[in-house]
Amino acid sequence: QVQLVESGGGLVQAGGSLRLSCAASGRTFSSYAMGWFRQAPGKEREFVAAITGSGGIKYDTNPVKGRFTISRDNAKNTVYLQMNSLKPEDTAVYYCARHYSGSYYLLASYAIWGQGTQVTVSS
Repeated sequence: QVQLVESGGGLVQAGGSLRLSCAASGRTFSSYAMGWFRQAPGKEREFVAAITGSGGIKYDTNPVKGRFTISRDNAKNTVYLQMNSLKPEDTAVYYCARHYSGSYYLLASYAIWGQGTQVTVSS
């Protein structure tokens, strides 16, 4: 059973940076695209970024464009989310997920999820 474990969340001031990590178990990590999602209190979980298995193609969303960067190290079975210029509206629980099928932007396209890591940005 593949497991995903996120780390790197915390409390940071607006304008600061954090790097989230997601470590995956198993031997087929490079075969799957990976994604990051986030869920703020009282809101639905939303897409943040995704990266193909080889790391050659990346996807993100307008609220984080130019500030967040997704990357992966297949030798370490780890995907990262570098978050710069953080804003209070970035406060959320961040989840990584392994893509299964379909659009990278949709929650339903991901079959395996981590437990999440809290990111809190103070103003």
